[in-house]
Formats: sequence, C-alpha cells, structure tokens
Amino acid sequence: MMSDNKGSQYERIAEKYLLDMGYDIIDKNFICRFGEIDIIALKDGRIHFVEVKGRKNVSYGYPREFVTTSKQRKIISAAKCYFLLKKQDDMFCQFDVIEIIADSGTINFIEDAFRT
Repeated sequence: MMSDNKGSQYERIAEKYLLDMGYDIIDKNFICRFGEIDIIALKDGRIHFVEVKGRKNVSYGYPREFVTTSKQRKIISAAKCYFLLKKQDDMFCQFDVIEIIADSGTINFIEDAFRT
C-alpha cells in the first residue's frame, strides 16, 4: 500500500502533467461518503475525473491494475456526488487514470479508462 506521502507526491506529478497538457485543475482530493477523486480537471468543456496510481516499479504489476472494479464504482459514485454538490449535471465527463512508475520516470495517461 502506498503511503500518503508517496500518494501526494504522485498526485503532484500528475497535476503538473495535466497542467502541461492544457488541463485546468478545478479540484483535488474531493471526498464524499461514497469515495474520493484524486484530481478533477477541465479541458474542452469536459470534466475529467482522474485517478492517480503510482508505484516504484512494476514488480507487483502496473499501477493501473490497482484501479479495480470496486474502486471504479467508488469513483463513479463520488463523481455523481460532485455533480450534485456543484450543480453541474449538464457537463460531459470521463474517467481517466494516470499511472506513474517512479524508477523509470514513466507517466501513462489512460484517457476514458472506464465508464459508468
């Protein structure tokens, strides 16, 4: 399991990556009773709910493999909560994953990684 310190470090790397790619960061670490969303970003009128996963290396699998079906359901539920709280139910959205492999310095942006 990743420590909060490492998780925060990976999230900062992912945030910088998204900013460099032209995304606007509109929220981070959004938490509701249904789950948590690491980064909420906006680009071209679409909201991106981004899950960040990082590992030192891939000896135990790629970080994206740890975005389980259960985790996906929690993210989707948290996204619905976000829309209700922000009264933004008319916006398009997608669910993305950014995986970071520290040893190799690899950042993979997996757009539209899962759907509702």
